[in-house]
Amino acid sequence: MEKEVEKKWIIRGNDKLRVGSEHSIRGLLETLKSNLNVNDGRPIIPLGRGDPSPFPCFRTTHVVDDALNTAIQSAKFNSYPPPGGIPSARRSIAEHLSLHLPYTLSMEDVFLTSGCRQAIEVITTVLACPGGNILIPKPGYPHYDACALYHNLQVRHFDLLPEKAWEVDLDAVEALADENTVAIVIINPGNPCGNVYTYEHLNKVAETAERLGIPVIADEVYAHLIFGGNPFVPMGVFGSTVPVFTLGSISKRWMVPGLRLGWLVITDPNGFLKDTEIVSLIKQCLNMSSSPACVIQGALPQILQNTKEDFFENTISLLHQAVEICYEELKEIACITLLPKPEGSMFLMVKLNTLVLEDISNDMDFCSKLAREESVIVLPGTVLGVTNWLRITFSIDLASLKDGLERMKVFCCRHTKQQ
Repeated sequence: MEKEVEKKWIIRGNDKLRVGSEHSIRGLLETLKSNLNVNDGRPIIPLGRGDPSPFPCFRTTHVVDDALNTAIQSAKFNSYPPPGGIPSARRSIAEHLSLHLPYTLSMEDVFLTSGCRQAIEVITTVLACPGGNILIPKPGYPHYDACALYHNLQVRHFDLLPEKAWEVDLDAVEALADENTVAIVIINPGNPCGNVYTYEHLNKVAETAERLGIPVIADEVYAHLIFGGNPFVPMGVFGSTVPVFTLGSISKRWMVPGLRLGWLVITDPNGFLKDTEIVSLIKQCLNMSSSPACVIQGALPQILQNTKEDFFENTISLLHQAVEICYEELKEIACITLLPKPEGSMFLMVKLNTLVLEDISNDMDFCSKLAREESVIVLPGTVLGVTNWLRITFSIDLASLKDGLERMKVFCCRHTKQQ
């Protein structure tokens, strides 16, 4: 009897997915968690990811609970939603955003997505074209890089200037853009830098984009989460100068990232895009992807209309206190250089000086050893496009924040070179 030859399976995967793993905060945080000492016994302090929802002090408003209960009990939202979102939800977003604009958005300008991440994926998919490039800030949010590279869009990074409150280097933007540039990404309030741009600076950004003939992708997922001197100004205010694709969600301001409700909104009052296929391509892209759960869409109008200002004020107060704690603790760490305090979002960036440290080669090495020795998770700047910087998340309860920073101080003292 002939011996049966063992069959060899050849199954090829998609190499492009490796690109995404190189530009993934989630993936890097999981890697850092693998360094944790399971025998430490102390609670893990998560200063690496912007998710305040597990902490009771950042619990969402009861309005969200009531709206979801009403939507569920109505039995009106158990069906598949239409691509782009149910009309009442889209209309509520248009009305909500129009409160801060000099013109009125319509339901047709709004497309609902499964969180802001899907909004990023949709707009990069729609704008991707052969030979195209996109301008992305450095440091920035790496999901833009991953999505652009996945669709063969060349990524061109422009610097944010730490000495100028992380303003956009507009000279660099001018030098980087060409006839194949499809868009410029502006994140305001800033992730990872905590900056809040002034009206004057955003106006310069809009004028630069107009001169270059490129639309602006305005990531405003942290809109209104501000606690400094600069008010939040939506990029859509400048929609009569340059077409703006605004990306946002209820994840951060309402402290519900798990509900996965975001939006992609077109602000184009002068009709710059009317002779393009952009709107139809957005619809086509959404036809091929999943929508946010119908029940959260059904709850959205009530959430937007009924949330009281004191809920937001409490959140802002907590974040402001957290920033003060960060600066009080971090200023005592010799290997860390502080910049002016952040004015918005949930993050701050600090410069790491590895030259004064023993056995620490770079920011990734710092974060890996900090996780193993102190059970504190901090995000290395490398994943954000800058080496030997750290992004610290301060949207956790204040006692845990102070504990985590104290542990970081002990860690840095332990690794500081002896004079």
